[in-house]
Amino acid sequence: MRQEEEGIRINRFLSEAGVCSRREADRAVEAGEVCIGERTARLGERVRQGAVVYFRGRRVEQEEERILIAFNKPPGIVCTTSRKEGKNIVDYIGYPRRIYPVGRLDRNSTGLILLTNDGDIVNRIMRAGNRHEKEYVVTINREVTEDFLMQMSNGVPILDTVTRPCSVWKSKEREFHIVLTQGLNRQIRRMCEVLGCKVKTLRRVRIMNIYLGDLKEGEYRDVTQKEWEQLEQMIRYSSNETVR
Repeated sequence: MRQEEEGIRINRFLSEAGVCSRREADRAVEAGEVCIGERTARLGERVRQGAVVYFRGRRVEQEEERILIAFNKPPGIVCTTSRKEGKNIVDYIGYPRRIYPVGRLDRNSTGLILLTNDGDIVNRIMRAGNRHEKEYVVTINREVTEDFLMQMSNGVPILDTVTRPCSVWKSKEREFHIVLTQGLNRQIRRMCEVLGCKVKTLRRVRIMNIYLGDLKEGEYRDVTQKEWEQLEQMIRYSSNETVR
């Protein structure tokens, strides 16, 4: 991790070290769980070159490289790092370095999920205002009609709000693709229930510019350098658009 002479903010230091996101780092600092040397860190404080940082009593080791992998999640695996959950995603993958998932897929859903050691990119991808696209293939228990597609694309009332307009198209008699730019809890399943049908299978096939492709269920791959560069560009662009 490169540090300038004046140092970098403690929340950025922790996120780039793969400890947690910047938001989580701020909460930990406020709770008195972060120390710089022998002193409790202050919110917004900068970490200078050579300083030793402790997070909840453990020394923070700076990551030598950023990790981002694409994983095809099988059904039954839970997107959590908690060891209390026997089928947690981290133990299932068994990656040799510390990583954690970018967002979630519910237990019964399958398909693409990203995992990383970079807390900063987690925060930037997950920021709702940036409207990053996620594409899903869904099968339901009845025929996909034009009326169903129109209602799904225009927005459906769930969780005390109306879902954002989105792209939806039919691919088979009972199968459709949907591209979301928000991540409400069990959003697609709830939308379908409001429209009188049930989801049989739900598989995510794309997150922004990263595709599931022919990656087999239960396997993972490294995100390529080209994908990394495109992802960073998309994040920067969407962040700039949000500010305007």
